[in-house]
Amino acid sequence: MKIRRVTANNKKSRLEITVYSGKTYPFPYVKLDPRPTAKAKIREVFVDKELGNEAVTYVLESGDEGAVHIDHVLEYNKDPKMLSELLSYKLTVEAQKQIESSGLSRREIARRLNTSLPQLYRLLDPTNKRKSINQLISLLHVLDCDIDLVVTQKNAA
Repeated sequence: MKIRRVTANNKKSRLEITVYSGKTYPFPYVKLDPRPTAKAKIREVFVDKELGNEAVTYVLESGDEGAVHIDHVLEYNKDPKMLSELLSYKLTVEAQKQIESSGLSRREIARRLNTSLPQLYRLLDPTNKRKSINQLISLLHVLDCDIDLVVTQKNAA
């Protein structure tokens, strides 16, 4: 995800980061490292082109410099799309580990999934964001894995 612009909102003590979809995400100063203070306020903040427009860099009046990647901002704001992609990534990595330890050939796994070898490779690609959780669960079942999904209420007393 690319960042379009960033502004420092000193009144609310947060960065306001806007992505290309137009959505703006707040990120509080207390999460920054180094952290702005009353004596060392943010002097400059910009979208860092050297980091592929996926991070913002800020400079404090003291001269200290820091950066925040968009993934940290999305994690802080609990972006639903990012969280589902993270779950898919974790399942993919686990499937890769299970394939290595299973001793089954990729061709045999593809046959048991009733799919093609190229489709299996797409399924095992952690950067592929177009696969479904159902496909990953099917793959893990073919690899003789049990999957338990636990849902818990946050802030439960």
